[in-house]
Amino acid sequence: MDIHDLATRVAAGERRALARAITLVESGRSDHRTQATELLDMLSPNGRQALRIGLSGTPGVGKSTFIETFGMFLIQQGLTVAVLAVDPSSARSGGSILGDKTRMEHLSREKNAFIRPSPSQSQLGGVARRTREAVALCEAAGFDVVLIETVGVGQSETMVAEMSDLFLLLLAPAGGDELQGVKRGIMEIADLILVNKADGDLKSTAIRTCADYSGALRLLRKRIYDPDGYPKAMTVSAVTQDGLIDAWAAMKELVDWRKAEGHWNKRRAQQARHWFEEDLRHGLLSVLTQAGTRARINDLGDRVAAGEISATRAAEEVLAELRLHTRFAN
Repeated sequence: MDIHDLATRVAAGERRALARAITLVESGRSDHRTQATELLDMLSPNGRQALRIGLSGTPGVGKSTFIETFGMFLIQQGLTVAVLAVDPSSARSGGSILGDKTRMEHLSREKNAFIRPSPSQSQLGGVARRTREAVALCEAAGFDVVLIETVGVGQSETMVAEMSDLFLLLLAPAGGDELQGVKRGIMEIADLILVNKADGDLKSTAIRTCADYSGALRLLRKRIYDPDGYPKAMTVSAVTQDGLIDAWAAMKELVDWRKAEGHWNKRRAQQARHWFEEDLRHGLLSVLTQAGTRARINDLGDRVAAGEISATRAAEEVLAELRLHTRFAN
């Protein structure tokens, strides 16, 4: 594979080259990882930045419908949109449905849009391990907005916040019990809570639900990187497009304030450091999968299960051997 040619074509905005590049960075093969790193090194100096928007929500809330409607709205504003939709992988087979592209029929036909479904591959938070690199490739390809859709709602959704400039939590109109079902952690990282399906018979319910969440947000500790009034809850309808203009205006207002106050660049720098440390941790953990170390871990695991040694002592023995190995390697 000619990496230099691929980088040139990605930078020129070629969709097929972008898809091929994302396939490369998602690969776990060691030779592909080397090529992917080289590709990202070539593309990083171009300095292009997109607005990265992470989005999550409860099952059945209409995430795909909202993303399609919102994506079409952004294109009408003269923007280009990339959608990275992370589908849940089977814990047993590792496979996934990857059906988001078929659910976004209109958006997938737009020349100013790019949709890429990726399997979560058991990654916590529904964010594929290499989603961050796929975001960087979409930026290098010149997209104005990158939407990152994740699976489910949970405490580990903080992962998507570490690769996004804005995090949207999409919820459906419901009673007070729904508020109890949403984890405080995800409420704390959300920049906007959008109550979807605010149309027809559900409109009045959506307004009440929005008021409930607005009250809940006021109880949370104010974040230093938010202006007054944020985070906020708003109502939208992916069917009628009601509320989309106001929601987009709120997003732009928040982004403009963070840029003016210096929080934008500071946040991007913190995220870069976070992912450096995550890659380092992953690399260190991969050492544990090497044949000799794996056998030693299995043996100690059997002894822990049999009660012959404590879990703490077993872990210390493995770590001590790794430290010794590292010392000799140097």
